[in-house]
Amino acid sequence: MYKNLRFPMTLIAVAVLASCSSVPQNTLLTDAHNSYDSARSDPQVATLAPVELRDAKDSLLKADSALSKDESEDAVNQLSYIARQKVRIAQEAAQRKAAEQEIAKAGAKRDQIRLEGRTAEADASKAQVAMVQQTSDQQSVALAVAGANAERDQTRIAKQDMEIKDLNAKKTARGMVMTLGDVLFNTNKAEVKPGGMRNVQKLADFLKQYPKQKVLIEGYTDSTGSNSLNQALSERRADAVRVALVGMGVNSTQIETRGYGESYPVANNDTSINRQLNRRVEVVFSDDSGHITPR
Repeated sequence: MYKNLRFPMTLIAVAVLASCSSVPQNTLLTDAHNSYDSARSDPQVATLAPVELRDAKDSLLKADSALSKDESEDAVNQLSYIARQKVRIAQEAAQRKAAEQEIAKAGAKRDQIRLEGRTAEADASKAQVAMVQQTSDQQSVALAVAGANAERDQTRIAKQDMEIKDLNAKKTARGMVMTLGDVLFNTNKAEVKPGGMRNVQKLADFLKQYPKQKVLIEGYTDSTGSNSLNQALSERRADAVRVALVGMGVNSTQIETRGYGESYPVANNDTSINRQLNRRVEVVFSDDSGHITPR
């Protein structure tokens, strides 16, 4: 008789296990888990922000518990959002501590600006978490998210503008423009000289840090030579800078080139010094929306 009951009992056990495994999914909670896994696998976060990472894990467990207890979707969403923000706090704390280490080694002013920016981002995230913990109103959560994003954007833009100025770019009617003089090239040549690579490398480092930033590279010559020769030379020089940037790891979609030959001189071509000023490459930076004002 017991042998006859064994197979039905097995089917019942399988059915129970299947029903237990079909836990409903929550998009915000899944996103929080993915963010936490990414942060946990980052050696910098694990090393420099273990306390913040553990705090994020505790919040994630609370969200998991709420889901398993079949609490309301709003409650699960709120706890998931808090867990996601605490993951960001851990990541930003790690970035800030890494920046502090850089400043201790280098003592550079630009690194200090980056540290202040990351500290502001971390403080903004903490403030938004505190606000969300005080209220369960869904509209307040949305406003908190928007406010945090806006503050982070303002900090990023301010830091980005400061680093553009560090490239010796000047503000013009077309926006910020960086001028690379004829020291980049030998006379009538379009190959970037090794001595000119330092400025190109600085530009490449900036563009890799801000992948949404776009630039227009414009080549110019003096009035020596024919119009067709000058036009071709200006185009080749602009393209040589583009090739160098791509070779340094910049995404080619960030770069446009244009040659203007001897057009748009910045000085009369009546002296060798003035002609040297006209032999140049200009880098025009896009605005925050990616727009570049054309000639």
